[in-house]
Amino acid sequence: MPIELKMPALSPTMEEGTLAKWLVKEGDQVASGDILAEIETDKATMEFEAVDEGTIAKILVPEGSEGVKVGAPIAILAGEGEDASKAASAAPKADTAAPPPPKAAPEPKADATPKAPPAPAAVETPPAPSAPAAPRADGDRIKASPLARRLAQAQNIDLSALQGSGPGGRIVRADVDAAAGKASAAAPSVQPAGIAAAAAPVGHLVMPGPIEQAIPHEAIKLSNVRKTIARRLTESKQQIPHIYLTVDINLDALLRLRAELNAGLESRGVKLSVNDLLIKALAQALIEVPECNVAFAGDQMLKYGRADISVAVSVPAGLITPIIVDAGSKSVSAISTEMKDLAARARDGKLQPTEYQGGTASLSNMGMYGIKQFEAVINPPQGMIMAIGAGEKRPYVISDSLQIATVMSATGSFDHRAIDGADGAKLMQAFKRLVENPLGMLA
Repeated sequence: MPIELKMPALSPTMEEGTLAKWLVKEGDQVASGDILAEIETDKATMEFEAVDEGTIAKILVPEGSEGVKVGAPIAILAGEGEDASKAASAAPKADTAAPPPPKAAPEPKADATPKAPPAPAAVETPPAPSAPAAPRADGDRIKASPLARRLAQAQNIDLSALQGSGPGGRIVRADVDAAAGKASAAAPSVQPAGIAAAAAPVGHLVMPGPIEQAIPHEAIKLSNVRKTIARRLTESKQQIPHIYLTVDINLDALLRLRAELNAGLESRGVKLSVNDLLIKALAQALIEVPECNVAFAGDQMLKYGRADISVAVSVPAGLITPIIVDAGSKSVSAISTEMKDLAARARDGKLQPTEYQGGTASLSNMGMYGIKQFEAVINPPQGMIMAIGAGEKRPYVISDSLQIATVMSATGSFDHRAIDGADGAKLMQAFKRLVENPLGMLA
């Protein structure tokens, strides 16, 4: 009996995904564990593995298709010994019916109350009509994604006039967005005669009106990852009252310890970064100040018993935060090895959901870009994030004398609903002490 391969739920929050790439074609034999496709979720691009053995009888959803609902059939698998052609013929038909035309607006009812005649409209020269698109032959089906159809209908855009950029000429959202942008740029600005002249006093410059021509640009379709980043950060800044606390930290002792540890770990192929030690310091500071290792959850507070540190990693699609679980109890060499593996797989889009979902606090380091100080946005539902600036030579008071030291600025962003300013200050003090006296982290 044919088996329907359905769009999997690759993360707890996934409702739909993009079928980024098929790694098999119709007629291919597959076994359990074979990678069938790459699917872009709201977090990352992940692999879809086969569970059963058989032959790919028919691919129902072409690669590049976006907005594919979880549970929707994407391919048909013919079982062992089954005729693949018969299985393909039994495949469910894709819904290609065009959406119903928009309903006509109801005619206004007659009003018995006499009204004053409308003021005469300003006379304007109508724009020259644009050249009509090449007509489609009767019976030709417009290939467009469901999302593109809905957007086109909402904006009164004729799909038959668009050239699709998707697989097989399929019209996708980017095509509709581009058409909507052109229409907006082409619309003339209407201004009643005499308004501009009356608004400008004699002897004053008149500011130019709207630009008639659109600035040259490229419309880039947002990935699911970028959409998720935009949504979560917007929610964070709108819903979480941030409080920011900054301390300056002397890095010289930590840099000396790092050099000594790297000399001892060289034979094992381990090389510690400053970030590895800062992850350890933040985890231990959270254990020392448990009032900051919390999450606000409506009518209750979640107080965590261990420190799982989410570390911001830049990837081609945006930003992802793989997690060092229980970083406070791990050695710095274990943190370093784990972090390198997570970062590499994050850039390749190969992380599992359990490796980037969760965490009790975050660390974001922009020191490698020369950024002196910044305020990071909290990653909900976490209660805090530590922003790390660049270590640089600065005048610094040491033992009541002004000296030159390697100093960095660290800024903690705290959810003020869950963490009071005094508790946030205690965490920043603990973090500074651990970084400036790093041997205490190794005890």
